[in-house]
Amino acid sequence: MTEVDTWGRDPQVRYMRGIFSRIESAQNELLLKLSIEPHNERLRRFRETALRFFEKTWITAMQRGIAENEDDAVVIYLSCLARALSMGGIDVPAGLLPGNAAIEKFLKEVLK
Repeated sequence: MTEVDTWGRDPQVRYMRGIFSRIESAQNELLLKLSIEPHNERLRRFRETALRFFEKTWITAMQRGIAENEDDAVVIYLSCLARALSMGGIDVPAGLLPGNAAIEKFLKEVLK
């Protein structure tokens, strides 16, 4: 018997899939610009750290009205990934990240 993807019909699930798809694309683009191979063994740890930071900040950013759309979610995740990479000794030039002063200020406050 074939299972039908009933989750795919749920608007909230579709919304989240869209966000994560955009995050994945933006992440791949950033890693390419940083000349980091997609199969670099250290990436798993950086991604896990970035995900922890993202989970800690995204909901609060939405509640405060700082994150209002999918673009903001992508900016928050990329900033979290950049922070994780920096903690691991990889320099991420600020010019590679999308600029959003409100999100940057918020993340500095929350990710002390």
